[in-house]
Amino acid sequence: MKPVVGFLFAVIIASVLGTYLLILYWPQDSRLDRVKIQIPKGATLEEISHIFLKEGIISNEKTFTLATRLVGHNKNIPAGTFPIRATGNNHSIIKQIIHGSPEVVKVTLLEGWTTEQVTNRLSELLKISEKRLLMLCNDDQFVKKLGLQSVSMTGYLFPETYYFFEGVEPETVLKEITGQYLSFMDDSLIIRGNEMGLSELEIITLASIIEGEAMHDSERPVISAVYHNRIKKGMRLQADPTIQYIIDDGPRRLLSKDLKIKHPYNTYLHDGLPPGPINNPGKASILAALYPAANDFLYFVPMGDGFHTFSRTQEEHNKAIRKIRISKSDS
Repeated sequence: MKPVVGFLFAVIIASVLGTYLLILYWPQDSRLDRVKIQIPKGATLEEISHIFLKEGIISNEKTFTLATRLVGHNKNIPAGTFPIRATGNNHSIIKQIIHGSPEVVKVTLLEGWTTEQVTNRLSELLKISEKRLLMLCNDDQFVKKLGLQSVSMTGYLFPETYYFFEGVEPETVLKEITGQYLSFMDDSLIIRGNEMGLSELEIITLASIIEGEAMHDSERPVISAVYHNRIKKGMRLQADPTIQYIIDDGPRRLLSKDLKIKHPYNTYLHDGLPPGPINNPGKASILAALYPAANDFLYFVPMGDGFHTFSRTQEEHNKAIRKIRISKSDS
């Protein structure tokens, strides 16, 4: 009797093991050799199986779901975008998801970009909603929650190179970017601004105007000095980047009528700094706003090669303009 019981027990064990292996290595007739698959945060195993079926990674949802449960990974499938090489069975696909790493996307944000340019690039590269990003950037409650003393993120989307997982949550992306700003803008810089009579918002606002004017780092402190000098003398900034900010079809050559547009950001009509930043300035422009060059320049005019001619008086400024016009007409 004992040999019979032992035989039946062995048959049962073999059957269970065979079933386990059959399900685990059940062939999946994939239509693709390699594909990138995005697993949403919080997705259930059934939802993930349906995504895999839709993308052509598997051909049978039930066996894939059962195989995943059998190996105990039904609750720990990570979110993210994964490259999957479909090798034909459940075990291989599960292994790639559980032990693989989500793809990392390199995102470089440039100095002087507007918030719209930043959110467009983030949306394009990370495959996340641009509408959602823009909404968060202008959500004053979310902005303050991140530790920014502002009602929007314009000015605080720090130009830098970042690495994110594709499909990452928009909130996570913006928290990382503004976190880089907060790391750079430490207490010593805030104190320096306060000593100059500038709030943090005013520092970034001035830095954004410098960013809009300067192409070369060597000129940033000089341009900064011009604006500081004009403010001290009670002169309007008359900063062209603030006009570019308010026109709908910029950037372009400004016309005299543009300088008359009634708008709070028009520094040709209003004294002092505009209400807020016009772009997202980088480190060099922020430091230039805080550490202007020592000079008494009040004017500057672009020479056409990215550099400027600086003047102390209106007469000198007019001569510089005429000289540059003659030079351009001769060429």
